[in-house]
Amino acid sequence: MIRFEKVTKRLGSRNVLDEIDLEIQPGETYVICGPSGMGKSVTLRHMVRLLTPDAGRVLVDNECVSESRGRDLERIRARFGVLFQSGALLQWLSVAENVALPLRERTHKSEEEIEHLVREKLRLVELEDAYDKQPADLSGGMRKRVALARAIVTQPEIILYDEPTSGLDPVTSRTIDTLIDNLRRELKVTSVVVTHDLHSALAIGTRIAMLYYGKVVEVATPEAFIASDNEIVRGFLEAQYITRRGAWEGQGKA
Repeated sequence: MIRFEKVTKRLGSRNVLDEIDLEIQPGETYVICGPSGMGKSVTLRHMVRLLTPDAGRVLVDNECVSESRGRDLERIRARFGVLFQSGALLQWLSVAENVALPLRERTHKSEEEIEHLVREKLRLVELEDAYDKQPADLSGGMRKRVALARAIVTQPEIILYDEPTSGLDPVTSRTIDTLIDNLRRELKVTSVVVTHDLHSALAIGTRIAMLYYGKVVEVATPEAFIASDNEIVRGFLEAQYITRRGAWEGQGKA
């Protein structure tokens, strides 16, 4: 479980996070949504202590990651895989070499074991044929999937997704949504997704939290979220042409 207790973070003169409380349960897909600049990615970075709160605590299974250092912090971070918004692939490495990088940097596995894991994770993201290709030879959606294979190659318990559908066309975005949901089911991982794409949030989320000027203004299941009477939530929904009725109705997340 990941828990935020009254977490506050100032960047410059602005409170980006203002005493937020969150509780993310094992095995769920928790989506943090909201307009740009509202603190979504800042929240994600606190989970692996890329940022440290000015006040409050961040806990992972009762361990205070916001106060951890050295080997304790490394051990907690090893439980996470991260899909960065840009994908962050190294252009001078092949697909296989990119995916293998965390294994070579953090483990003592043999080359045979590494090859097996790389091929296995590329299969999970449906890119087995891209093994020897270069990132420049792939579409934007394929590069995101390679980055996702790299994020899961160390077999993490928790996967963090920072705007996973950003810059992708609607069809490719829905493909990424399906992969995120399939990985949660197949790998039994906890997923935390930051996005401003409500269509994605409603498709994959077990719960959706909305951030607005550093405050959590709503936490709800997708069905309850689209039925919310909160004016901020309703405005965000309507800005993306989402009404109270939609294809996501009745889609319980098993």
